Amino acid sequence: MAIADQKSPSDSKVWGFFKLPFRQSGNTTSSSSSTTSHHHNQTNHHMEGSNTHASTSVSSVARSILPARRRLKLDPAKKLYFPYEPGKQVRSAIKIKNTSKSHVAFKFQTTAPKSCFMRPPGAILAPGESLIATVFKFVEVPENNEKPMDQKSRDKFKIVSLKVKGEMDYVPELFDEQKDQAATEQVLRVVFLNPERADPALEKLKRQLADADAAVAARKKPQEDAGPKIIGEGLVIDEWKERRERYLARQQIEGVDSV
Repeated sequence: MAIADQKSPSDSKVWGFFKLPFRQSGNTTSSSSSTTSHHHNQTNHHMEGSNTHASTSVSSVARSILPARRRLKLDPAKKLYFPYEPGKQVRSAIKIKNTSKSHVAFKFQTTAPKSCFMRPPGAILAPGESLIATVFKFVEVPENNEKPMDQKSRDKFKIVSLKVKGEMDYVPELFDEQKDQAATEQVLRVVFLNPERADPALEKLKRQLADADAAVAARKKPQEDAGPKIIGEGLVIDEWKERRERYLARQQIEGVDSV
């Protein structure tokens, strides 16, 4: 009890700061009431602002946590398979399909731009359209202490998508103009396969590469035109015109000979 009853000089100063004369209690009460009311209004306004800010924060956090809806279907979905051939440039393939109801632009990004490149590096797909992209990579020669298949590549690829309005030509600047609308579809990890060992993933890769090569050859092949040939600015050459030109040429020769 002796310890509890003791008061330090600092305690007396604190309590003295809050001591008010009894004769001013009425004014003090009124002032306290107005102050309390004002403080209550400020508190309510602050709480409303806090609730709005909290709601915005929660929605933004929810958007960041919830996965974005996929616009593209990838095959393979999470990995890029390459045959392991040190010192050589090897190829991988991935099928990309637009599963949304809108036109979608996509582009490749890689952590190793000096040793990797993609064909095509980007494109625009109509709803339901698909293509097989080819990825080229130079395989580094392993160091002395590393076994060939023990080398792990740290290279990664990322596919970014962007919803666009209708059919248009693909340009990389589309993603610069609409950075906020772009979404990461998938980050692909590089996986090496032994080319001398039977592997379902390797067989699938060979089929996809063959399909990709066939598609490139089809695009390069000139389209066959069953109609008349157009040469120059609208000059139409057909069988009847050729016959007429030969006939006129003979008439001119005969006319010259007769003179």
